[in-house]
Amino acid sequence: MSLIRVLLAILFPPLAVIDKGCGSFLIVLILTLCGWVPGVIGALVILNKN
Repeated sequence: MSLIRVLLAILFPPLAVIDKGCGSFLIVLILTLCGWVPGVIGALVILNKN
């Protein structure tokens, strides 16, 4: 997880996980629409997985 990805996950979570697949992008997008904090947490969890 690079520093740029972490900053991107904090500022705009769906953009940080766009290369992880369509499912991950949609999940983080829905979480972000429900609230900013769940989107950030979801993006950081997805980015932390190997």
